[in-house]
Amino acid sequence: MSNGAGSQFSERNKTREGDNDDVTSTACRSLVDQRGRIARKLRISVTDRCNFSCLFCMPSRNSISWIPNEQLLTFEEIARITQILSSLGIEKVRITGGEPLLREGLETLIGLLSKIKGIRSIDMTTNGWFLSSSKARALRKAGVRSMTMSLHSLKRDRFKKISGMDGLQRIIDSIEAAREAGIYPIKINTVAIKGYNDDEIIDIVNFAKERGLSLRFIEFMPLDGQNIWNPEMVVSGKQIFDIISKHYKLNPKKRSHGDTATTYELTESANEIGYGKAADIGLITPISNPFCADCDRIRLTADGKLLLCLFDSSYYDLKPFLRSGIDKTGQNCSYPRDCSGLEKPSALKIVQYESDKDKRLADYITSCVLMKPPGIEYMTPLSLEKMREKRPRAMYGIGG
Repeated sequence: MSNGAGSQFSERNKTREGDNDDVTSTACRSLVDQRGRIARKLRISVTDRCNFSCLFCMPSRNSISWIPNEQLLTFEEIARITQILSSLGIEKVRITGGEPLLREGLETLIGLLSKIKGIRSIDMTTNGWFLSSSKARALRKAGVRSMTMSLHSLKRDRFKKISGMDGLQRIIDSIEAAREAGIYPIKINTVAIKGYNDDEIIDIVNFAKERGLSLRFIEFMPLDGQNIWNPEMVVSGKQIFDIISKHYKLNPKKRSHGDTATTYELTESANEIGYGKAADIGLITPISNPFCADCDRIRLTADGKLLLCLFDSSYYDLKPFLRSGIDKTGQNCSYPRDCSGLEKPSALKIVQYESDKDKRLADYITSCVLMKPPGIEYMTPLSLEKMREKRPRAMYGIGG
């Protein structure tokens, strides 16, 4: 799907050589797929419910069937899966939804996750509607390190059109609440959509720069629930880069392994606007310049499905291991995992599990991760369209 985006914008590709050199640093008991990519990051959806109706995410509310509460993983089940994944190499966790703050008592889950050995950071993505000052402080105390909030327009009517909620000022207030609570960094996500908000790119940059916020522009992906996506609506990372470059100098930052964004420091303004310095500006380009080659993320849905790629249509159900006691011996992947064909590690990673059930779940997870698809970077337009037809869930049910 990549269309090439210019020498400065394509810094990501320069870092790919040797990106997978650490395959041999862990054992067969790590989350390695057939391309040698190792999963280090876990995105946990705690609910599919959301009070927003963002057009790039949510279908018509009349057509939504929410996951029944009894099918949701409990906090203890989420923590148990995360502990097993941590033993297999997961280091970073991001809490998502739907809207995660609709899940009552989320601080309890954060507290459980923060006690898991090997988990280095816990971050959260939220629309910000329910983030009061007291909630922000409670989340920070429980262990949330950083927070990402969505801001797709600075115009009240457009914000409502894109998100389905008249809540622009409330979200701006929530950003301030997170700052006051000591949550850092705070990132702002903006999905750039042609004809909706592409004329606000500089306004949003200035908003973030004035407040010292990190900003991520995201290309519109074909994961919307309303099926309005088409390639003509995509504002490419290169186009966003060119727009910002007319106002600011963009100094490329070194890309870390597995980063989804090409990031830049914003230096002096060409127009002498005079705002304070933002943390950084990032371009997330799954359509024009994907980052599949060293993807290190996997996802856990609110009802216990393991999803290996946003653009995959296969889900692997972990819940039977937790609730039925049945030895599940395969769902679209080999069990236990055969490590033949991968480079042998220099030293084995010895993992002790509390029960045979946990060991079987770990074996099942590693065998499923082995089947992780290449990603959108390797899809043709035809295969992408087939994925859209087959994909059983829109973005709200996957977790961002």
